[in-house]
Amino acid sequence: MTFQPLAIEPAIEPSARIGRNMFKRVSSYIEQHTGIKMPASKAQMLEGRLMRRVRDHAFPSVDAYCEHILSGEADDEMLRDFINAITTNKTDFFRESSHFDYIQRTILPMLEQEGRRIVRAWSAAASTGMEAYTLAMVLDQALMQQRGVDFSILATDIDTNVLEEARRGIYPSMAFDPVPADMRRRYVANALDPARQEGRIIPRLRSKIAFARLNLMDSQYPVGEAMDIILCRNVLIYFDKPTQERVIGRLCDRLRPGGHLVLGHSESIHGMNLPLATVSNTVFRKKD
Repeated sequence: MTFQPLAIEPAIEPSARIGRNMFKRVSSYIEQHTGIKMPASKAQMLEGRLMRRVRDHAFPSVDAYCEHILSGEADDEMLRDFINAITTNKTDFFRESSHFDYIQRTILPMLEQEGRRIVRAWSAAASTGMEAYTLAMVLDQALMQQRGVDFSILATDIDTNVLEEARRGIYPSMAFDPVPADMRRRYVANALDPARQEGRIIPRLRSKIAFARLNLMDSQYPVGEAMDIILCRNVLIYFDKPTQERVIGRLCDRLRPGGHLVLGHSESIHGMNLPLATVSNTVFRKKD
C-alpha cells in the first residue's frame, strides 16, 4: 500500500486592507482618544502599523481587528497596544539644540537669581527618553556649579513600549553622536563588549528621571508641584488647532508663574488665548 503525504494547507494571510468606512470610524476613535489627526492619506500607514497586531491576535483582517477595538470588548492591554501602534516616536539626543542652549544660558541663570534650590522639569512627550536624558545632561552639568541646587525630571508619554525603552536608557552607539564629547564621557557608559555597539545612560542620571504614562487628551495632568520648565515638542503638530490650545492651556496650569514652556520649532501659539509671552523661538514664559 502506498501512502500519500498529507497535504498541508498554507496559512491564510489576513487581509491588510482597511475599508473606507472602517478607516473613518477608526480615525475618529484615534483623534478622540489621542488627539492625533488621521487623514485618509494615512490609511496605508495605519494598515502597516496594525498588521502585526492582526497576526498576533489571529484576526482575519485589519477590519476585523479594528471592529474588536471599537466594540468595547478589547481588554486594557489590547487597547494600550493599539495606541502604541499608531503613535509616532521620532526623537534624538539634542534635537533642536537651540532650546537646550536657551535653557542653559538664560533660564537656569534666571532660576539661580530667584534662589531656586530644586529645578522641576517635565518632558511631556518623552518617547524613548532621549529628550529627557538630554535635559538631564544639561541641567546636571550646569547645576553642579551651584552648591545645594538639585533637579528632577518627569518624563511622560502615551506609548508604554517607548517608556520601557526610556527607563532602560540603552541606545545604539550612533544615537549618541549628537551628544557633545565631554557629556558623552561623563554620562554614557559604553557596552563592555564592543560588538554590541551600544551605550547606556549612567545610573546617577537615570535616577533623576521618573517615567510615567500620561495621555495629553486627559482633562487633568496629575504631575505634582508646578514645573519650572516644560518641554512639549513636536507632538502638537499631530493635533488640530482647538486641541492644541486645550493641551497647551492644561500645560500652563502645571507651569508656575514665570516658568517656561518649550514647543517644537514648527509649532505655534499664534491666535491662542494663553497666559504666555514669547521669549525666544518657540520658547514661552508664563505671565506672573
